[in-house]
Amino acid sequence: MAGAAALVVRRRPTTRAGAAVLMLHGGREHSRRASRAWHPAALRMRPVLRAAAASTDRRDVLVAEVRYRYQGWNATEDPVDDAARALDELRRLAGDVPVTLVGHSMGGRAALRAAADPAVRAVLALAPWCPPGEPVAHLAGTRVVVLHGDRDRVTDPGASAEYVRRARQAGAQAGLVLVRGGDHAMLRRGADWHRATTAVVAQLLRAQPASGALEGLAGRACAAENPLLW
Repeated sequence: MAGAAALVVRRRPTTRAGAAVLMLHGGREHSRRASRAWHPAALRMRPVLRAAAASTDRRDVLVAEVRYRYQGWNATEDPVDDAARALDELRRLAGDVPVTLVGHSMGGRAALRAAADPAVRAVLALAPWCPPGEPVAHLAGTRVVVLHGDRDRVTDPGASAEYVRRARQAGAQAGLVLVRGGDHAMLRRGADWHRATTAVVAQLLRAQPASGALEGLAGRACAAENPLLW
């Protein structure tokens, strides 16, 4: 596992890559068991990965996953280290392309932490794990959209709202969308989760206009004073 690649490319453009979407699946708070591609947390993200890949008609977007060494966070930022290795591998493969990270649960927390990398321009966090005191200073200038089910009993949508508030204070363009009736696994109203993911990823991949404003669902969420209901 120590020598395994952290970047798993799922769609490689036929021309030179102009942008990349990198997916980070969920995991456990504590586990030193090896992470495998057939584990439920990884399999759950495959439809989301397909939705992200279909989100844009751009032909220059590389789509990939982060391969974790372990299933857990383990208080040593293992998935963040894996994301950092994947971003380094992406640079060697495609050069300095702008990256959008899409992470679920533990992967959402890892994606938000990994946004400290200068290549990361945007993050879509799905039902992220946002403990109190998570760092936000590194998000200045980053576009952050959080989707969270209002019936999530695993991670707290209220904690996501507080995280977004603090991210805005730190200078991020950030917003929260609450999926009405949505659960943590994104199975309840699954089609709507995928539709929202498709829309937001497409909006985050677009070149930022001179005004800096995002369009569509992402733009409305970032402009709203309170969480946007979906």
